[in-house]
Amino acid sequence: MIFVTGGAGYIGSHACVELLMAGHDVTVFDNFSNSQWEATERVQRIAGRTMTVVRGDIRDVQALQSALRASKAEAVMHFAGLKAVGESEAEPLKYYDNNVLGTLRLLEAMVACDVKTLVFSSSATVYGIPESLPYREDHRLSATNTYGMTKLVVENMLRDLHRSDPSWSIGILRYFNPVGAHSSGLIGEDPQGTPNNLMPYVAQVAVGRREFLNVWGNDYPTPDGTGVRDYIHVVDLAIGHVKAFDYLKTREGCIAVNLGAGSGHSVMDMVRSFEAASGRAVPFKVGPRRAGDLGAYWADASLAAELFGWRVERGLDRMCADTWRWQSMNPDGYKGEQ
Repeated sequence: MIFVTGGAGYIGSHACVELLMAGHDVTVFDNFSNSQWEATERVQRIAGRTMTVVRGDIRDVQALQSALRASKAEAVMHFAGLKAVGESEAEPLKYYDNNVLGTLRLLEAMVACDVKTLVFSSSATVYGIPESLPYREDHRLSATNTYGMTKLVVENMLRDLHRSDPSWSIGILRYFNPVGAHSSGLIGEDPQGTPNNLMPYVAQVAVGRREFLNVWGNDYPTPDGTGVRDYIHVVDLAIGHVKAFDYLKTREGCIAVNLGAGSGHSVMDMVRSFEAASGRAVPFKVGPRRAGDLGAYWADASLAAELFGWRVERGLDRMCADTWRWQSMNPDGYKGEQ
């Protein structure tokens, strides 16, 4: 049994599909603050298996411990967290409360229930400004925004916990830029309000929900002047979590591993690929660079290959095609009851 916090969210729901398909039993624990119950119903439809879904908040100690104990889980996958960089700068206490305090409460519940295997969702934002590229796991850690800092604080908390008790098995997975959707079109990214990330914004322009895409800067030292990022298909990312768990269940330790494609694509690469996948134009307007944006970054993903036997299998065209299938089948996102 795997206990999945935030299992109704974008990445968590795809991870639940892969866990169920791999034969694991799953309990989802989610407060549905930025996700829909309908996603959990669709996960079960895709996998052809049922899972337990509990509505609760990771900061609610009693509810969390009760659900974790009842699940009889052997491990936790921790996806529950706020993730908008801009919002984190405007409301830092909200992010420390949810991401840091929530994780502390989760770890306390795991100790109380004697569950010592954890796969944690971290982020490439913990690397800060690149001193060298690609980012390797031994790059200096230095977050440049509140969201990234909350991830870094939790990483340090996990390393301290393992030093105090080496019987823990902890995998810290540093994501790069998850995009795409399940090939069924049943689950995908459903941002509330204005999307914070490029792919869902492009998709909403293509489907007619938004008039045009803002391209922030076309004078970076990149092949076409627009920002370059390491995009990873969300299904590849979800499979990475299953492989991380398979690795951790026979080993004690605390490891940090990049999950990325190992190469980058520019904003204009994304626009052109999405136009080809959707058969729709994606109008855009070029504006000035945004303060704090990096020109380019991508992962060194060799450690994940070495330890987990994991590599990405889905390229940019597949990412765009699967996103378009999700967006066109669900033009207004999930319609399930909150």
